[in-house]
Amino acid sequence: MTATSLPDYREYLENFSVDSVIARLDDHQDGHFNAYEASCGRHIRDGRGDVLALVQEDTQGNTHKLTYAELDQASAKLAGWFQSQGLGVGDRIACMLPRTPALLVAVVATWRIGAVYQPLFTAFGPDSVDYRLGRADTKLVITDHANRYKFDGLTQCPPVLAVGGATSEHADDLDWQAATSHAPSTEKPPRLTPDQPFLQMFTSGTVGKPKGVAVPLAGMTAFAIYMELAIDLREDDRFWNMADPGWAYGLYYAIAGPLLLGVTTHFCEVGFSAEGALAFMKRHRITNFAAAPTAYRLMKASGLFDDAHQTLELRAASSAGEPLNTEVVTWVEKALGCPVMDHYGQTETGMTCNNHHALDHPKHVGAMGVPMPGYRLAILDAEYNELPPGEPGVLAVDIKNSPAHFFQGYTWQEKHPFAEGYYLTGDVVFRNDDGSFQFAGRDDDIITTAGYRVGPTDVENSVMTHPAVAESAAVGQPDEIRGEVIKSYIVLREGFEANDDLADEIRQQVRERLSTHAFPRVIEFVEELPKTPSGKIQRFKLRAEAAEQADSNG
Repeated sequence: MTATSLPDYREYLENFSVDSVIARLDDHQDGHFNAYEASCGRHIRDGRGDVLALVQEDTQGNTHKLTYAELDQASAKLAGWFQSQGLGVGDRIACMLPRTPALLVAVVATWRIGAVYQPLFTAFGPDSVDYRLGRADTKLVITDHANRYKFDGLTQCPPVLAVGGATSEHADDLDWQAATSHAPSTEKPPRLTPDQPFLQMFTSGTVGKPKGVAVPLAGMTAFAIYMELAIDLREDDRFWNMADPGWAYGLYYAIAGPLLLGVTTHFCEVGFSAEGALAFMKRHRITNFAAAPTAYRLMKASGLFDDAHQTLELRAASSAGEPLNTEVVTWVEKALGCPVMDHYGQTETGMTCNNHHALDHPKHVGAMGVPMPGYRLAILDAEYNELPPGEPGVLAVDIKNSPAHFFQGYTWQEKHPFAEGYYLTGDVVFRNDDGSFQFAGRDDDIITTAGYRVGPTDVENSVMTHPAVAESAAVGQPDEIRGEVIKSYIVLREGFEANDDLADEIRQQVRERLSTHAFPRVIEFVEELPKTPSGKIQRFKLRAEAAEQADSNG
């Protein structure tokens, strides 16, 4: 399909109705939802049970396939076991598994009983896990032997369902094989109101611990719109979203989104490498691809993809997490042989502003795109007045005029992000005269590294647990491959000497306790941190200094 044959964005908006999307997702037409029904059950009823839901490649290079009918049967058995354990509507069921068929079955079985799926990133350390389980009052954890140790020594841990069964160290663990061999659930999946949750997310903040985001069933509508228009996902696509399903973009759009459309999603269990990604795309003849900008930069830097368009079958590529630059966009189109589109969103809202593959509208390199149908976006000044084109301000969702908007507020009211009928994203943007939006920065200290958003407070608190540290501040330092890397400025306690060994020790401790993606790759020991008269750390000064150092090193 050429660009000129695409539907015009403005004309599309005139005829667009969120209700028509809801009608497709809810074949009961009763105003209620069940996420299993929307993502699996209705495809069976439509006679599409033989369609592949998942193609997965494991660490040994073996390929495993799961049709929608097989996903339906497997999830029914696990759902029956869940119910035998007393689990039901509203209960949080957490899962820390690699990208395997078991992960997909666990997600769909959770939705089948009206429970709420809670992702746990496999790179999380015990501190990150402990907080999320305690905060959400999680009723069950599903994990495997490789990740089981991360649940030892927690302040509280729910029962553990272990893939591979109990071990001598964890004799009380419940057995996945027995759970997935249980008699299938015979109960009808509960029909729930659109405001009830089906996902329990957490999003990093600049102050305090991560904030809870309970995604309501209404969010499925926005997920489907994004997959159809921005991703341009089609029935015959072989879709690979490289993002990890332990995070919002991977869970929303590598699992929920493709299943809602009844399309095949692909999992690659092996960690990213440019060589591995190219081989995977070739083997599985991927036609539609999504990844963070870091993946594209690493693919480009490898040199392996320069002639890949001659052997790949890619039709569309998408990117989310941070803006792509002109060099990468040009390279993707030439090397991969397809257009790449930038997309913008948040854990709270899902994707809201996109360069849509399926719609014709002004598209600029580095721009966020235009509002996704179902959303009206505005740019506000400090008094919440809407600003005209060209003037930077905070990007906001006009809730009353955004029927696809689903965010209801943080689960435990950790922060109030609403004002005057708007949801405030915290991102600073401006609007071009043609209606497209351009990213200008953030009005807070969030660090985006390799597509992951990291709150500095988490890093700082973890660094502070080291006995040598008196004070710490974390900022993002520009990096050619990852976009930003985390840099920690550290003031030492008396009696400790700054050296490389101490820096490595602190780095390793944070990596083990917090996460393998949220540790400071760069550490600088300083005499003092810049502060306001009231004692608040002025991270903006440290950011500027880190950027200057990165420039001079580059």
